Amino acid sequence: MSVAIVEEVARKLGGQSVLGYVVRSQADLAMAVRNRLPLSALRGLSQAGMSEQEIEKFVIPQRTRRHRADRQQPLTVDESDRAVRLLRIQSLAEQTFGDRDKANTWLRRPLLELGGEAPLAVAQTEAGARVIETILGKIAWGAAA
Repeated sequence: MSVAIVEEVARKLGGQSVLGYVVRSQADLAMAVRNRLPLSALRGLSQAGMSEQEIEKFVIPQRTRRHRADRQQPLTVDESDRAVRLLRIQSLAEQTFGDRDKANTWLRRPLLELGGEAPLAVAQTEAGARVIETILGKIAWGAAA
């Protein structure tokens, strides 16, 4: 993952004001995940174009989110990891297509290469996210994908 993507993901999560420090590397981003992201970092997913339903399905159920908010608890490590993974894929797609709307449309379009599944759904797992990164890499280099 490039430094530009790491910095973009950190920016979308709310940057230093939300994370508590400047994220400059993959190691910094990994530490933010291990330290558990604050719930306010989820705003970045919404601002990046993720719907509330997608956040609920891919990161944290709405009921759990409300429960955490009432108790002022952060996301778990797993939820933080899922949020970062989705923003990483979304940011990479945005970089590849040069446009947020095109990226978000592509992420939701079923692809034959993925057995008719949408990239966003496949990216729920780290292994799936790597597949999507590979496809985006092929698109960036001009190969048919």
